Amino acid sequence: MNTPSSNDVVFLFDVDNTLLDNDHVLQDLRMHMMRQFGKANSSRYWQIFEGLRGELGYADYLGALQRYRHERQDDTQLLLMSCYLIDYPFANRIFPGALDALRYASQFGKTAILSDGDVVFQPRKVSRAGLWDEVEGRVLIYIHKEQMLDDVIAHFPARHYVMVDDKLRILTAMKEQWGDRLTTIFPRQGHYALDEAETAKYPDPDITIERIGELTSIDFDGLTAKRRN
Repeated sequence: MNTPSSNDVVFLFDVDNTLLDNDHVLQDLRMHMMRQFGKANSSRYWQIFEGLRGELGYADYLGALQRYRHERQDDTQLLLMSCYLIDYPFANRIFPGALDALRYASQFGKTAILSDGDVVFQPRKVSRAGLWDEVEGRVLIYIHKEQMLDDVIAHFPARHYVMVDDKLRILTAMKEQWGDRLTTIFPRQGHYALDEAETAKYPDPDITIERIGELTSIDFDGLTAKRRN
């Protein structure tokens, strides 16, 4: 295997509620389940989903559906539910300005996706949203990405990193490990970022933006120049 060449700066982008409106995806999924299975069965699926997320540490939609199926072996509509998940038009849920943000960042360094998730559904989401091609296949997906930074360095060695994520918990954990080698950017999008009680637990990021599209207004020339001195 060839060793990746070192980059000056690598921009790492989260997916859910950073580039893609995952809250809207969940809303669509909840409405679809209510129509297909009714309130009681839909509530039971989400109960299983939350329990599984507590076990695994990430959202596993298909895994929750599999567990739900054990309770409803006679419900053939469940087969159609998996099709709904796999075929969901994720490209329609890309935040306005998200692709512009990726393309703008690519003028200053390599761009890559760094996401949490399962090994089946999350790559499918990234691909169908068009993000896989946008970053030319530079996609890393882990169960807990903040615990895999050595692997990130191995794949994308760089002098400096920029992490764009809607979760202050993740940004803080990465900053604690990489220190000044990392610039953290916090787009205040989605329910995690707008949860004041949750965000109050962590120190301020290096940069806060209200929408991902605002990333195009950041002077990365100035930011990266400081790191060279």
